[in-house]
Amino acid sequence: MATASKHSTAPASYEVALQELEQLVARLESGDMPLEQLLTQYQRGAELLKFCRDRLEAVENQVKVLDLGTLKTWTPE
Repeated sequence: MATASKHSTAPASYEVALQELEQLVARLESGDMPLEQLLTQYQRGAELLKFCRDRLEAVENQVKVLDLGTLKTWTPE
């Protein structure tokens, strides 16, 4: 299954992850997936959701730092 290796990697960016997640949700909602593939795709969706949440949290933390007037270099985790 060639797409399995694609899905086991981290997305390049928040936007890429969000786009993949939106496409995945559409496929899951279509109901046209075999049960085994459904589980695999659901797991990938959970990974993408965590990735997006982590990126949003990192940006939120940086905004808090900027709001406090403390400028320091931001490094994404």
